Amino acid sequence: MTTAIQRPTRPPFYRDVTVLKWVFQIVFLIGIVVAFWILGSFAVENLAKQNLAVSWDFMSRPVGFQVAEGFTTLPESGFQALLVGITNMLRVTISGILAATILGILVGVSRLSHNWLVNKLATVFIETIRNIPLLVQIVFWGIVVSIIPDLVVDETSDGSLKSLFGLRILPEGWVFASPKGFALPWFVPTEGRWQWVGFMLIGALVTRYVYRWRIGLQEAGKAEARAFLWSGGVLVLFAIVGIYAHPIMGIFGPIFGFIAAFFMNTPLILFQIALALVVVGGAYYIIKKRLDELRTPAGLGKLSDDDWFRLAMAALVAGALALFFFLQPGFVRATVGQGTIFGQDIGLSQFFTGLENRFSFVSGAPFDFSLPALDGRFNNYSTEAGHIITRAYFALWVGVVLYTAAFIGEAVRAGVLAVPKGQSEAGFAVGLKRSQLLRMIVLPQAFRIILPPVGNQYLNLAKNTSLGIAVAYPDIVQVGQTIFNQTGQTIPIVISWMAWYSFVSLTLSAIVNRWNKKLKLVER
Repeated sequence: MTTAIQRPTRPPFYRDVTVLKWVFQIVFLIGIVVAFWILGSFAVENLAKQNLAVSWDFMSRPVGFQVAEGFTTLPESGFQALLVGITNMLRVTISGILAATILGILVGVSRLSHNWLVNKLATVFIETIRNIPLLVQIVFWGIVVSIIPDLVVDETSDGSLKSLFGLRILPEGWVFASPKGFALPWFVPTEGRWQWVGFMLIGALVTRYVYRWRIGLQEAGKAEARAFLWSGGVLVLFAIVGIYAHPIMGIFGPIFGFIAAFFMNTPLILFQIALALVVVGGAYYIIKKRLDELRTPAGLGKLSDDDWFRLAMAALVAGALALFFFLQPGFVRATVGQGTIFGQDIGLSQFFTGLENRFSFVSGAPFDFSLPALDGRFNNYSTEAGHIITRAYFALWVGVVLYTAAFIGEAVRAGVLAVPKGQSEAGFAVGLKRSQLLRMIVLPQAFRIILPPVGNQYLNLAKNTSLGIAVAYPDIVQVGQTIFNQTGQTIPIVISWMAWYSFVSLTLSAIVNRWNKKLKLVER
């Protein structure tokens, strides 16, 4: 007598765990969206009763105020004013991340130094900076600059900073310091800078090839790499040669002009089809790449909820963008009389036209060395000479750099200590110096541990720049506050803040996650 094997049957959908999880998550998401929609409607209605209707018209209207610093101090519209604030925020963020990373690594390594003085100085720096609120530090540095003596120019002095404690440290007229900030010598770009930048981009590609070539020689056991020395030397060589050879990049001008004309004369429907195909193709590539990663010799692995969500979102976003490109008439390209000419080239024709104008056969140096200067009866720094570091920029930049570097230093110290001690002992056994040991063995392994917390500090630095409002630094927060004080459009400004900081945070997270993925150990 045979026993029939009863195969398990799939439960009904209303009892399926996977279905229930997705349904609950979708319902929860819809509930959140509806709640925000209701709250937003109430806010708009209440503001309308107070004659404060929510509107984005301020973006295209003159703002009527002057920004303290930026690529323009007299913005023509609210959008340009916010763009000035965004640019100022990025100035602090990008340069601050670079400086905080270098300083943090130095401080973290110093915390592990066998030199008692270096070790204690690094410890005092970290414990002091980390335990003082960042806002207090920013205000402190602003006060430090404000107590610098005013500029006094007489017959015996030009008012520049040239001595320290009675010792001459700088030539006369090189650096000015006052409560207004600092004026420093700088390289002022000229018309030939774009050709030089293009020349340097080619140099960067060659530098990357040289770096990989030297690493390959070392891995093959043919020679010591010295990859940084070789690649750095090549980049410096390109920078020097480019000062004289940059006009040759003018050959790209006609090419950019041809590309601009191509985009300008392409019919709207072709651009709509092309853009739709690009987004659909991008979604297909993302989905296929993820499925290939999950594929094994036995077949496709089981997809997790996170995998399904990513694939569904990629398809959904691609479909929405493709539909958008097909339905909307295009972006305004030009206005002729009473008619508006629409184009779908998303500014590509204007972009390549600008490149055509910049990549011409212009001779002369790509930049000039300029000393700072004073102008006006009140001894203001000249905006046409040297480089000006305002009090607000200095206070915010120094504050966020020191504060972030202290946390990065502790992350570096923890990462170095997490490397097995046997690695260091093996390095010393083959005759490596301590500096070589750190550079070749310890730090490369420690970076896998260091990168995630350091990435969080990069996010904190970017968001902490909003504290510049305490010293009147005109970032997007300070400029936005000025705009809504004038127009009453608080909700649009706050939405702009949230959208911008979310974009910056997600961008930094994507970059850090990309590097983290490249550094992780490959396991079988």
